[in-house]
Amino acid sequence: MALFKAYDAKVEVNGETVLSVVKGMGSMEKMGMEILVAHGINNPKPGMWYSQQSWLDAFKYIANKIGASTLKSIGKAIPENAQWPPSVNNVETALASIDVAYHMNHRIGLKELFDARTGQMTEGIGHYAFEKTGDRSAKVVCDNPYPDPFDQGIIESAAKKFAQTGEIVIVKIDEMAGTRTKGRDKTTFLITW
Repeated sequence: MALFKAYDAKVEVNGETVLSVVKGMGSMEKMGMEILVAHGINNPKPGMWYSQQSWLDAFKYIANKIGASTLKSIGKAIPENAQWPPSVNNVETALASIDVAYHMNHRIGLKELFDARTGQMTEGIGHYAFEKTGDRSAKVVCDNPYPDPFDQGIIESAAKKFAQTGEIVIVKIDEMAGTRTKGRDKTTFLITW
């Protein structure tokens, strides 16, 4: 799957998630809003929906003009500002919930991609596939159109938000598996805590 390219032209992302670009840019919030506007997202608001491709175009601009550290900061802003169900209470449950949250915040053709009532997930945007690999280790395989630093920020922030006292979370890219940045379809992140 290509980076910065929506899988379907009808995919939309909600305003709460789009606003993470602004929040993630910290002192450069005004620039974040200007980047969104330049890519067709004017005055984003919670509860509204916006073209995923426009949002991805903004990410591509940030990647090319500002850098990976800003993309990572934007990714970190998403879990920091998200509502979490009560069942998410440690690193493992946080990492396992990322894919559901991802689908809850996207829709295709006016259809939201996760129905909390039925637990039904609709395909069409890729995944954040969680797998526990040990007592205090896991991997998350990302096959979505978002850049690797952004996904690393999401994974780190989600894990650290729910780490227990004394747990140190480390998130690394599995370079042996290849990355989307280097042309692969997936990027694997290895997490220990």
